[in-house]
Amino acid sequence: MSGAAAVLFDVDGTLVDSNYLHVYAWQRAFDAEDIAVPAWQIHRSIGMDGSRLVKALSGDAPSDVQERLSDAHSHFYSETAPLLAPLPGARALLRRVADLGLQVVLASSAPDDELETLLKVLDCDDVISKTTSSRDVDTAKPEPGIVQVALDRAGVDAEHAVFVGDAVWDAKAAQGAGLPCIGVLSGGTARAELEEAGASPVFADPQDLLDQLETTRIGVLVRRA
Repeated sequence: MSGAAAVLFDVDGTLVDSNYLHVYAWQRAFDAEDIAVPAWQIHRSIGMDGSRLVKALSGDAPSDVQERLSDAHSHFYSETAPLLAPLPGARALLRRVADLGLQVVLASSAPDDELETLLKVLDCDDVISKTTSSRDVDTAKPEPGIVQVALDRAGVDAEHAVFVGDAVWDAKAAQGAGLPCIGVLSGGTARAELEEAGASPVFADPQDLLDQLETTRIGVLVRRA
């Protein structure tokens, strides 16, 4: 392992305000199949591996139905793309991390087409070192595979990295890879739930994290460099 220390970021709900658009897209997808799923149940599953989400919320529907649900979600979500926006402080946070000499790694499990859209929204390609997407693993969060892929691409181990995410699935995936996780509330998950899943400390949003950066594991990584 020879890369500079790295900060791994989830993207949906952590850097881009997209979680509730995903909820709406899944609502429409389930409605199209006459499957009643309350929005709150969908929200609590956002950030989980997509195939696992579909299986759980559809009551393990037949495979063809699950495939249609996934396709419909992608279609309905793409219609909302003009509403996507960076969360407060997201761009400044990424640029600050890069300025401090740390690698900025997007450890996303979004499909390639969605990740491309998210990258355009962030408009920070010049400071992003590495990215991951759903095609890099068979099963995404809360399984730790996507985090491990991100670490491998950055050329660092868990001792020289930290993960930033908004969902319990992020915290569990980081924990599974032996990586500390900083939480943000911008995805709509309660502070207590994030902390119980292993995220610590927890900030309101990227701007709040940026304002207190030196007090976190990110500050520790900088001082070690």
